[in-house]
Amino acid sequence: MSDNLKIRCMLNIWGVILYLRLPWITGQAGIGMTWVIILLSSCITGITGLSTSAIATNGKVKGGGTYFLISRSLGPELGGSIGLIFAFANAVAVAMHTVGFAETVVDLMRENNAVMVDRTNDIRIIGVITVTCLLGISMAGMAWESKAQILFFLVIMVSFASYIVGTIIPSTPEKQSKGFFSYKASIFASNFVPGWRGKEGSFFGMFSIFFPSATGILAGANISGDLKNPTVAIPRGTLMAIFWTTMSYLIISATIGSCVVRDASGNINDTLSPGTPVENCIGTACQYNWDFSECIKNGTCSYGLLNYYQSMSMVSAFAPLITAGIFGATLSSALACLVSAPKVFQCLCKDKLYPLIGFFGKDYGKNNEPIRGYLLTYVIAACFILIAELNTIAPIISNFFLCSYSLINFSCFHASITNSPGWRPSFRFYSKWLSLLGAVCCVVIMFLLTWWAALIAFGVVFFLLGYTLYKRPEVNWGSSVQASSYNIALNQCVGLNTVEDHVKNYRPQCLVLTGSPSSRPALVDLISCFTKGLSLMLCANVVTDGSSLTTVQRATSSGHVAWLNKRKIKSFYRGVVASDLRSGVNMLLQGSGLGRIKPNVLMMGFKRDWRSSTPQAAHNYIEILHDAFDLQYGVCVLRMKEGLEAIRPYQPHVNPAFDAGTENIGSTSSNIQTSISSSISIDPEPQPNTVFQTKQGKKTIDVYWLCDDGGLTLLLPYLLTRRKRWSKCKVRVFVGGESDKKEQQKEEVLALIKKFRLGFHNVEVLPDIYQNPQPTNVHQFESMVGRFRLEANPKQDSDSGTARQEEPWMITEQDLDKNMAKSLRQIRLNEVLQDYSREAALIVITMPVGRRGACPNILYLAWLDFLSRDLRPPVLMVRGNQENVLTFYCQ
Repeated sequence: MSDNLKIRCMLNIWGVILYLRLPWITGQAGIGMTWVIILLSSCITGITGLSTSAIATNGKVKGGGTYFLISRSLGPELGGSIGLIFAFANAVAVAMHTVGFAETVVDLMRENNAVMVDRTNDIRIIGVITVTCLLGISMAGMAWESKAQILFFLVIMVSFASYIVGTIIPSTPEKQSKGFFSYKASIFASNFVPGWRGKEGSFFGMFSIFFPSATGILAGANISGDLKNPTVAIPRGTLMAIFWTTMSYLIISATIGSCVVRDASGNINDTLSPGTPVENCIGTACQYNWDFSECIKNGTCSYGLLNYYQSMSMVSAFAPLITAGIFGATLSSALACLVSAPKVFQCLCKDKLYPLIGFFGKDYGKNNEPIRGYLLTYVIAACFILIAELNTIAPIISNFFLCSYSLINFSCFHASITNSPGWRPSFRFYSKWLSLLGAVCCVVIMFLLTWWAALIAFGVVFFLLGYTLYKRPEVNWGSSVQASSYNIALNQCVGLNTVEDHVKNYRPQCLVLTGSPSSRPALVDLISCFTKGLSLMLCANVVTDGSSLTTVQRATSSGHVAWLNKRKIKSFYRGVVASDLRSGVNMLLQGSGLGRIKPNVLMMGFKRDWRSSTPQAAHNYIEILHDAFDLQYGVCVLRMKEGLEAIRPYQPHVNPAFDAGTENIGSTSSNIQTSISSSISIDPEPQPNTVFQTKQGKKTIDVYWLCDDGGLTLLLPYLLTRRKRWSKCKVRVFVGGESDKKEQQKEEVLALIKKFRLGFHNVEVLPDIYQNPQPTNVHQFESMVGRFRLEANPKQDSDSGTARQEEPWMITEQDLDKNMAKSLRQIRLNEVLQDYSREAALIVITMPVGRRGACPNILYLAWLDFLSRDLRPPVLMVRGNQENVLTFYCQ
């Protein structure tokens, strides 16, 4: 199979340029510079061949050829764009080779005085007819196409033999009149140096015309899906084809440059007259008694390397064999490109990276032939055939192929430099630095050839790249881009360990107790407003249904991440299995994060059902807050009148404990997780709307800054106002104060906020927060905690200590008396909130702290409940860990 692939590559390389332009390029650039052009092209294709071989042997290669190799290596972003470009370049290459064939046919017709319209239109007519016939052969299937390729290869070999023999045979007078004198040292010396002519007469002009002849190296890779063992056939066949075709180009350019002069008239009578001084004769032919001075001066020479594209036919021992070789080379190359382009495009269509192209990816027959792709390629080729000028079509193709080769080399370099364990090509004879050099050379040469065409090529690549990055197709090919992203992230995380934290770089990195993220979308949406594009957000889920395999799978299901991605929430997800809720949260508090990228703020929902649930559950809820404070976390608790939890339609398998009327903590207890077990796959779940997804208009964000907790209470509202949907909200800051110093205290707070550069201009000093609350509210508070009070019974004094140890959440009269001032303050604060913030979009208030051991957990929970009760706006209770998060210093 590698021999068949080698033949296919060689046939595609030996195209129209070999027979019809290589002698002309030799005349323009000279033998020496032509060798440089050939070797430079071969270096590029050789390096690309090594890179292709490495990529092709790093796993099983399927159909799609070059596109498959690049896309599976670099990912869909670059792979998709280069797939389109490469398929298009192959379609245009069909036109180039077909035009070369048509040129030869037209020249034969003109020699026999047969003209249909004129030269240009004759090329168009014959070209369209030819490509139509080739379409029929390609659509007949790979078996017919392979047989045709073998026949073409034999014809080309015979034509080469005829050419070499022709250079040895002594020249006839007729051939001498056309510039052929067999091997002559003087002709070699004259043709060794450049003889630039015309607008294309430059090194890069010649390179742009020659380079498409070296681009057939991927002909075998493009039919990788039809190869039995592509990982062996592609490296061996491609590299051998590059070597032998390079040798053939070097030999032909050297031999024809040693035998044929640059200019000749073709007139048998243009011999050097005996009386004509040799010094008046122009050209190398003068040494062999031929005088082509007149046509050289007038620029009317019809033969010679620079004037006659069919020079190889003229030199050949039997000219029809060269004509047959031209037919074989042009038709085989056109046929190979006509097969390659649809195969590449078919694979691209099946990956569904771009819209509107899937129509062309449909398979037909047992060999899955892309019939529609063939027809599309045919239409593109026919359009470019109408140009009917080989020297115009060739440079167009050069830039697209160079762009493809650049990305192939970059793919190999990128896959190597990432040091991914998955990069294990069985082909070892490659170098990542050589691949990088090849990629850079391709880009440089693109701009040196035709800068505007290079800009167009890269413009197309970047446009398609941007589209793919925007759409983010759901494919995962284990590309080197993914490996590189991992390396960069890992190195950056490790690098952060060498830098001490600074207050200016403080970011609220949030551990959000959401349970299943889809169960509390409002909490997810609000925290995302703080962290999106700024800092870490980690949605956490604690499953307490035992440690069975099903439970672990439910906690770690990828469906949770899929739900977050679908909602466009930039967040991580972490699920743990624990014996109880508090221990699970403790695991998350201590174990979440990586290096410096770890949570520093705990976000959770308010446990509104604490009075109806077990006292132990309420006690553990507050213990989670204390654990967070002990571990130097800031704490935020969100309470909403409604909408904190997602409302799901009733289903028979859903546990009643998952009722939307219950505002549970943002984690998943054992009874709640019963419902999630039936919906492990989160992806198909609906995306409910929440109040935090809508624009808030010109409402207010009311901030009650009641004590200095490091500044977190002020920082979070500031971060909110940076979001578009909150940007029009006015932030009002409320602080406590004394009535007789109200204005002075207001100015002091405004000055402090100005130093912090927060942009808040509305400050209200509230002396009345220190007043006593209304008796009815005090009575309601006492009723709220009444169920959890220990009765003051003198006969039971000896047993009260034991009861307190067994039920630490119970509240004694001593506890109430000791914390009476704080209790009354929370009651009064709720009254203030009712008076000032009924119409706010969000209330942010400093959360009170009940010290462990000094304030029973149930009493502390009652404070939080009463403080935030009966309020229409969402209430975010915030408490920093006393670490400064704001500064007005420069360092």
